Amino acid sequence: MREDELKTVVEAVVKSLEAKGLVAKGPARAEAHRWKMPGDSVPIGTAGKVFQNPLVSFGGPSSCSRGGKEECTCQPGCQRCNPLNTMTPGEVRQSGADRISLCNPNASCSSIAGMIDHTLLKANATQEEVGKLCQEAAKYHFASVCVNPSYVALSARLLRGSGVKVCTVIGFPLGPTTPTVKALEARDAIANGADEIDMVINVGAIKSGNDALVLDDIKAVREATRGKVLKVIIETAYLTREEKIRACRMSKDACADFVKTSTGFGPGGATPEDVALMRETVGPGLGVKASGGIKDCKTAEAMVKAGANRLGTSASIGIVTGKEADKGGKY
Repeated sequence: MREDELKTVVEAVVKSLEAKGLVAKGPARAEAHRWKMPGDSVPIGTAGKVFQNPLVSFGGPSSCSRGGKEECTCQPGCQRCNPLNTMTPGEVRQSGADRISLCNPNASCSSIAGMIDHTLLKANATQEEVGKLCQEAAKYHFASVCVNPSYVALSARLLRGSGVKVCTVIGFPLGPTTPTVKALEARDAIANGADEIDMVINVGAIKSGNDALVLDDIKAVREATRGKVLKVIIETAYLTREEKIRACRMSKDACADFVKTSTGFGPGGATPEDVALMRETVGPGLGVKASGGIKDCKTAEAMVKAGANRLGTSASIGIVTGKEADKGGKY
């Protein structure tokens, strides 16, 4: 088909879609297509993860209930009420957002939900608790559930088609298992349905100055997780500033997708200062996950402001709804 013939066909299809109300007309359509212009680069992680996902709006009616009979339960940051599609890709990037989510206007939630890994990693977690975790994650549109490896298959089944990812932990919570064992753990988790892997760094090796072992450790898991998201937990509470910088640099050299502050089982959790240091070290190309001790919205917002674009917490619902966090969780 010649170029002029193809152009005629495309124009006919567009006009047909406009007539049916499936796409916006004229300037509105051009505005929406600004998200797809070739000049708008979209950073992609080494595992194929798109960190800055453009939000495209075709001008359809908003389902938000603001102004209607039903009370709007969204927070001020809801993109239904304050649409991000009025911003250019550059403006979104300048705002510091690496992940954009649409919240459910029929549930009390906030726009931070899409940055949260809804977490249940306690040793005595039951199947019923994992089932509830998955149900909550689907309801509030969290980024993922983070569960122990034995619950990956169950979580994958429960969340199929929901858009919520399944994350699990490797070498958890101490980290000194061998690279071979961690790689096998990761492969088994992926075979069971895991989308994202959070591995614990070999803390003792980095404290000993054995950077070669630390790098080989991360590379072994990276090789086992090609096509999936890999986060490296450096357990900041055990490390000096210089060791934190080395750990982040090695994670970047090994082509991880995120660096993560803590397991939540160490002597301390995430701090804004550590998050800021990690962000400064890895730059904008890697994600930074803050985890451990994030129990309220104020703390979560401080982590995001410091540079985190993913949060790991068991107090997820309290954070997005503004209610008091559950005091029972360890993470």
